[in-house]
Amino acid sequence: MAREPTPYRTARHLVELPPPRAHHDNPAPVTQAPVPLSPRRILALWWPLAASWLLMGTELPLFTACVARMADPEVHLAAYGSLVFPLALVIEAPIMMFLAAATALAADLDSWRKIRRAMHAAGAFLTALHVAIAFTPLFDWVARTVFTVPDEVVEPARLGLRVMTPWTWAIAYRRAHQGVLIRFQATRPVIVGSGLRLVANAAVYTAAFALEARKLAIPGILAGTASVAAGVTTEALFIGWCTRRVLQDHGVPARPAGAPLTRAAFLAFYVPLALTPLIALITQPLGAAAMARMELPLASLAVWPAVHGLLFLLRSGGFAYNEVVISLLDTPDAVRALRRFGVGLGAVTSALLLLVATTPLSQLWFGTISGLSAPLAALASGAVLCALPWPAAQAVQSWLQGSLVHARRTRQVTEGMVVFCTVTATLLFAAVRFSPWTGVRSAVLALVLGSLVQTSWLALRVRRAVPPRAA
Repeated sequence: MAREPTPYRTARHLVELPPPRAHHDNPAPVTQAPVPLSPRRILALWWPLAASWLLMGTELPLFTACVARMADPEVHLAAYGSLVFPLALVIEAPIMMFLAAATALAADLDSWRKIRRAMHAAGAFLTALHVAIAFTPLFDWVARTVFTVPDEVVEPARLGLRVMTPWTWAIAYRRAHQGVLIRFQATRPVIVGSGLRLVANAAVYTAAFALEARKLAIPGILAGTASVAAGVTTEALFIGWCTRRVLQDHGVPARPAGAPLTRAAFLAFYVPLALTPLIALITQPLGAAAMARMELPLASLAVWPAVHGLLFLLRSGGFAYNEVVISLLDTPDAVRALRRFGVGLGAVTSALLLLVATTPLSQLWFGTISGLSAPLAALASGAVLCALPWPAAQAVQSWLQGSLVHARRTRQVTEGMVVFCTVTATLLFAAVRFSPWTGVRSAVLALVLGSLVQTSWLALRVRRAVPPRAA
């Protein structure tokens, strides 16, 4: 008797599983030539991940737009931007690379269970650290001594960080489970989850504005951080549900074909990856401090969010390409196909940046959307012209980093980030001392040159560390 379809199978389009294999009483052995990796298959795996990055990139502008329309917007936006968001990022940084770890290692149920246990342990520890900062006097020391924020910002930031308590564990859970989906090339749930995250964001903001209309206004920092926490929790729950369905229907082996994943092997693989985003965070305060000491400091700091936002969006396709490389590199003819796709992706995204910077689209982004005055918009447009190679470099970096992670050479990825931070910091210091340019242009140039040197370093490490077939 045919089995009744499960509720999951009625929504197969969400997980992109291949059709079930036919079973026969006496199957005849069939030998088929391996199918080379096609650009269409790469594109099918890449675009939902890229779209998810784009959707996530809209969360911060949405926060700004909504909180700016509530009471005391300057205080609450400053509380989030100067304390809540940076602290949350630093606390969660060690779990961000569970996405790459699950993509590379979760080939069987035994390995996945071990990765999941490590994810929950890291999530619990970092959440305890978050609670220790947000709910004890340690917060006052961090806010007043380390960050030295104005007094009126401290209490709203304390409230916001407390509301953000679910953030770290939810991020760890979401990224680890997304890695499994990418491993088995079921990427559509990733973009659906990002959409649900924005829906949850919007629902909280709608409720906050409804309360305000009834003269029951809540603080902007409370509405904003509740929206962020609700969004990431909703997305994590959905991604976890989809992952369970994929593992049930995909015939994942219970044990690895080779040696099992040990704790020592996992730590040797993951610890260097965990250090990478922590090192990357150093460039953020360094860039702001350098711009404050160069020409037009106030104008440079004012245009930086709009410049950074545009560059982030145009590099997001490159960010998404990293896990595509990890997932597909074992496919026949993958090296040539993935390298060609990465080069094409980099060329297209850098060309888009050139188009935006040199046409009326610049005024649309910096003037109409970002709300900058004409002089500030002109300053921003000149700065992004210095970043033309950056999107291309990001795509190439993802190809190189994905190759190293696939070969389990994660220490070299961390080395590349150390090179980037060292070069960028050196150039920022030199710019403060000697550059006659504006702060924002010097900062963009330092970041771009640091990224290009990082890309060259990774290329050298791939050539030495990765087997010749993949290098």
